[in-house]
Amino acid sequence: QVQLVESGGGLVQPGGSLKLSCAASGLTLTDYYMSWYRQAPGKERELVASISDYRPRTDYADFVKGRFTIWRDDVDSRVYLQMNRLESKDTAVYYCRARYTRAFSGAEYWGQGTRVTVSP
Repeated sequence: QVQLVESGGGLVQPGGSLKLSCAASGLTLTDYYMSWYRQAPGKERELVASISDYRPRTDYADFVKGRFTIWRDDVDSRVYLQMNRLESKDTAVYYCRARYTRAFSGAEYWGQGTRVTVSP
């Protein structure tokens, strides 16, 4: 019954902005370490940003530092990714991942992805 649903992707010009949202259901978000990943055509999936479940700490890939911001709203059970000054290289499908932190097994869940296209 766990579901992660991403939204907010689309087509933007270089230098533009998008705000992605990940809506989580069937879980208690405070028990999960949340991340955004992306996968460009012909490339491996790569980590973009993460935010911890406890006393939230954020981490960013070097290629998005200063441009992207991740935050979480545990009351609304959503995780967001604000993307500014987008570049053509940011074109990819963006995925939300939840990793359980209250057991050693560390069960994880993935969303279906939302497409981001940056093009003139």
